[in-house]
Amino acid sequence: MKNYLKLVNFEFNRCAKLYFILIGLTAVSQLIAVFVESRRYLSQVNVALYQDKIPKAQFLSETGEMSMFWIVNNVWFSLPIIICITAMLFYSFFIWYIEWMGKNSFIYRLLMLPTARMNIFWSKLTTIALMIFGLIAAQLALLLIEGQLLEWLVTNEFRVDLSIQQLSESSYYLAILIPKSFIAFIMHYGAGFGMLLIGFTVILFERSFRFKGMLLGLVFGTVAFLLFFLPTIASEIVGFKGLYPEELLIAELVLGLMVIGLSSWTSHYLLNKKVTV
Repeated sequence: MKNYLKLVNFEFNRCAKLYFILIGLTAVSQLIAVFVESRRYLSQVNVALYQDKIPKAQFLSETGEMSMFWIVNNVWFSLPIIICITAMLFYSFFIWYIEWMGKNSFIYRLLMLPTARMNIFWSKLTTIALMIFGLIAAQLALLLIEGQLLEWLVTNEFRVDLSIQQLSESSYYLAILIPKSFIAFIMHYGAGFGMLLIGFTVILFERSFRFKGMLLGLVFGTVAFLLFFLPTIASEIVGFKGLYPEELLIAELVLGLMVIGLSSWTSHYLLNKKVTV
């Protein structure tokens, strides 16, 4: 356990600067979205009420109150989320290949450490998980800060406050990060980390057998993906309706656990028997 935690600390420290830059970029960009949208709305209010002499009630019925809905659908708000998601996807693969870069590849020293090789595997998966959940926590905190800032910029008579759940339902990107129920959260992120685990196994195939490993990895990944989502594929694409929603959920959970177990065992075998120093 001690060696595993040291590896997690090492992996996180290696990408910490870039990680905190992503959080900082997200914070600055989304705060800009609050200022841009609130200024735009207040400008509409001033033009309508003081130049065009439109009654306040008429303006509100036609335009509506200002809310975080305007902000979460602004490009300044959504663009850093897209960048963070893209960066996490890229780093999920780069976290392995960085070890093989350079003339004196660091992977050789890493594999010779006096610890189980699977600790290296799990430390990388844990690092990605910590980064993803850290970004989600940062986004939730930013939503609270942005909501408070909006309260300072726009008065109550022209503003309506929305809950986190309402915001997640009104933004495509927030809906990805913040599922609307605990079950949806488990299924959403369970599937995500299951696919990440499959991706790690595919990378180990490639690292073990090079070009032939790419083909083996693609075959393994395709079979695992189809098995992972077999109930959904049968229900949504083929049109099989033989399972109730609860039964479909259980089937997906069981198959998901089977795929995770298969990927973990295959990765253990490759890392210990085929990836050599």
